[in-house]
Amino acid sequence: MEKKWWQTAVGYEIYCKSFCDSDGDGIGDLRGVISKLPMLKDLGVTCIWFAPLYVSPQADNGYDVADYEAINPDYGTMEDFKELLDLAHSMGIRVIMDMVLNHSSDEHRWFQESRKSKDNPYRDYYIWRPAKADGSEPNNWGSYFREGNGSAWQWDEVAGEYYLHQYGIKMPDLNWECQALREEIYGMLNRWLDFGIDGFRLDVITRLKKMPGFPDSTKKPEPKLDRNGFVVDRDMCTNVEGIHQIIRELNRRVFGREDCFTMGEGAGVNPTNAPDYILPERQELDSIYHFQLASRKGPRLTAEQFRTVQKSWAKVGEMGGTYIQYLSNHDSQRQVSQHGSDKAYRTRSAQLLGTLMHTTPGIPFIYQGEEIGMVNVRFDSIDDYNCCYTVGPYYAMLDNGFDPATALADVAQTSRDNARTPYQWNAQKNAGFTDGKPWLKVNPRYEEINLEADLAAEDSVFRYYQKLTALRREHPAIVEGNISFLLEEDPNVICYTRVCEKETLLIVANLSEEEVAFKLPESVKGGFSCLLRNVKEGIGLTGENELLAPWECAVFVAE
Repeated sequence: MEKKWWQTAVGYEIYCKSFCDSDGDGIGDLRGVISKLPMLKDLGVTCIWFAPLYVSPQADNGYDVADYEAINPDYGTMEDFKELLDLAHSMGIRVIMDMVLNHSSDEHRWFQESRKSKDNPYRDYYIWRPAKADGSEPNNWGSYFREGNGSAWQWDEVAGEYYLHQYGIKMPDLNWECQALREEIYGMLNRWLDFGIDGFRLDVITRLKKMPGFPDSTKKPEPKLDRNGFVVDRDMCTNVEGIHQIIRELNRRVFGREDCFTMGEGAGVNPTNAPDYILPERQELDSIYHFQLASRKGPRLTAEQFRTVQKSWAKVGEMGGTYIQYLSNHDSQRQVSQHGSDKAYRTRSAQLLGTLMHTTPGIPFIYQGEEIGMVNVRFDSIDDYNCCYTVGPYYAMLDNGFDPATALADVAQTSRDNARTPYQWNAQKNAGFTDGKPWLKVNPRYEEINLEADLAAEDSVFRYYQKLTALRREHPAIVEGNISFLLEEDPNVICYTRVCEKETLLIVANLSEEEVAFKLPESVKGGFSCLLRNVKEGIGLTGENELLAPWECAVFVAE
């Protein structure tokens, strides 16, 4: 069967606000992206995912949408976006847009109408509930952003009721029980496809359905972030029965259009329930990405964890499901800092982590800056941070008795701002991102880590990534081969094969800062030649005991 275009794609996420500023206002924009499309083409990218570009008050950097059908003026115009879209398509690059369907901004016209009166036609577009007899919130659900008193309910004086917001106070949840709302959304999505985009990344798509009756959660609050007893209970709004009916209708009305690619953010999704969302016969989503390898708070990746996660998801792939391979995006830490070695072995560990993502089953997605080995940042003051998940918990910790230094150290490590600092193009002022004052401070290591310096280096992360994307084009085992792990008891070495009818590939990686012994199992017969390695005089698969250098990796093909 002929593969869909996305099954062979190499994806790249652009966080436009931090990518490239063309007009000096300190905010990345579409004309800045247009100027860098040749770089993405050279990298081997075939699909761009844009974080939200829509009109927004930026309470959560665009994930609070005030107009789903207009480009934020900070980024440019619809004409700019059309020019970008046409140019990308001429280069063989598809474009998908982030679509936030769980909530909108409170500045959206729908919400402003909804709050006017109970009989307003837009009232049911959102989730309104009266106060309890004592005037308190409808239940004990907590907000992820923990603003105000920590509740997921906000009283509105004009409406005379509470509205639900799983996230920020300015981000009221949409009511997917309202058919009129659904019709509005179907029309909007289809108009974007008519405009020429190639699909959607669907933000928190598993949370559109809420627990009927809005019961209190029986879970206990997190001690460190307890805010007046309100509880963030994912079971109340994640994978709730009825979610599949909603997504199937979205597919029937929109997503099923030819060549439309959908990628769901799979909050609460695992290898057991993922098939219900992504198997072709389900007619829901084309692919999904999970959080078992990448998250802001997750521990450092281990060889055992990597094997376990990849094996479990490979079973989903064998059933016909498509999933995303990534270690970092706009919501995570920088992967070299979280899972690699961001000082002594920054380049080599960046190359190794890229190898793991580009040689395992699924669709690899690069996050901007990953291809030059960008790292986490540590600002000295909470005032320098922008992320809601950073600022809110910081003050919550202060309210619960933590001293400022301890609170800042705690939230800085997992801040989404680690991934959102401006792209580091060169060693000039503001890393070449802008001639003005950047909306978020540039990582102080930009003079050392930037694209210009990386391209000039003998051991370039970018050029290594180019070779990885070329391998995907040239070696069918990467796209269609089965995966089998070897040396499964080894605490440091990751070793696996990718096998299809046409070829066999072998990948070896040392996920540690120590030199480790390696010997290819006797079960693997035949000779191999090296396709790619990140250490010049690396292992040769001689059949004898060899030493793997710290963070060494290599890709071999059977002769």
